Amino acid sequence: MVELKTDAALDAMRVAGRVVADALAAARAAAAPGTRLTELDEAARTVLREAGASSPFLGYRPSFAPTPFPAVLCVSVNDAIVHGIPDGYRLRDGDLVSIDCGAVVDGWAGDAATSFTVGTQRPEDRRLMETTHRALEAGIAAAVVGARMGDVSHAIGSIGRAAGYGIPEDFGGHGIGRAMHEDPPVPNDGRPGRGYVLRPGLVIAIEPMFLAGGGSDYTTAADGWTLRTLDGSRAAHFEHTVAVTEEGPRVLTLP
Repeated sequence: MVELKTDAALDAMRVAGRVVADALAAARAAAAPGTRLTELDEAARTVLREAGASSPFLGYRPSFAPTPFPAVLCVSVNDAIVHGIPDGYRLRDGDLVSIDCGAVVDGWAGDAATSFTVGTQRPEDRRLMETTHRALEAGIAAAVVGARMGDVSHAIGSIGRAAGYGIPEDFGGHGIGRAMHEDPPVPNDGRPGRGYVLRPGLVIAIEPMFLAGGGSDYTTAADGWTLRTLDGSRAAHFEHTVAVTEEGPRVLTLP
């Protein structure tokens, strides 16, 4: 069931969204060659704790997961697409890192992700990240009253396909509100003019993830969580929580 949010609910979600933005910024600031992934997670935990927020990631266990998620961040490095568990791995110069974070404040959730390079950036990684972020912006721009979900999906997917990138079919965005994952699903590719009609008060997490190798296949790591590209190519992931309003899309997870 799709729950449309009131203006007051959107304001409350904006509070959670700011906490998410702050946590992502803190984790990114902590990232440097030699930094352990657990240190990025601790930086985000500190932000959530000081804001009085809880993590919808910590302890989350969907049906596919063998164990509850043990962190407040997903940290996915190089060929990891999403759902990476922060561990003792030390970042290296040139690593492509995607971090995904959620926060719950007063019962309302926010969810966002960003990708960046540690140290020296490869041109092909810059192009991958710039294209994925551009697809996020296109998806947000398509999230207007009266449009259909297929319009959002097509806006994202057409950019990825034109660039020659792969798009994993089974993972995409989602509704969000009192729970981190709500209806409706937000695929990262689709046909325009199809699907759910966007109405005022709908809040969705839009999150393109593109694979540099061009294929869409992935494998699940031994931890049961981390998704890795099957061909070993790098991946990028960007996400914002976005409200559909009469005045246009309202991004709730900006700093």
